[in-house]
Amino acid sequence: SWEESLQAFGLEATEVFPGCRSQERFPDVALPVVHCSTDFFAPVHGGDALVVKLEPRRLDPGSFEVRSEFLHAGSSVGRGLLRHVAIQTSTRRRCSLPEGIDRWLEASGLGRINTL
Repeated sequence: SWEESLQAFGLEATEVFPGCRSQERFPDVALPVVHCSTDFFAPVHGGDALVVKLEPRRLDPGSFEVRSEFLHAGSSVGRGLLRHVAIQTSTRRRCSLPEGIDRWLEASGLGRINTL
């Protein structure tokens, strides 16, 4: 999951996803999804053990994307793409990515991230 990937690099989900139930206040920067797509090449059923390979990358100082590959029994069954932009929560204007996300993108750029 995203949360596990972030935790592996020292980030909590509340630093990235405003509105988490455990969050006491909203962060200064929000990361709304501006694009989302997923294509499946084979059926996936409830209870299937999937491995998800995440490939995050910075697009510019204020946006990033995460490409995903979904594997079942070693075979690719789907691919996904999420794009996020950083905005100031008070003004809703674009801004630079938060430091924690920068660290995550730098560290994850060293190789793909596998999650279960």
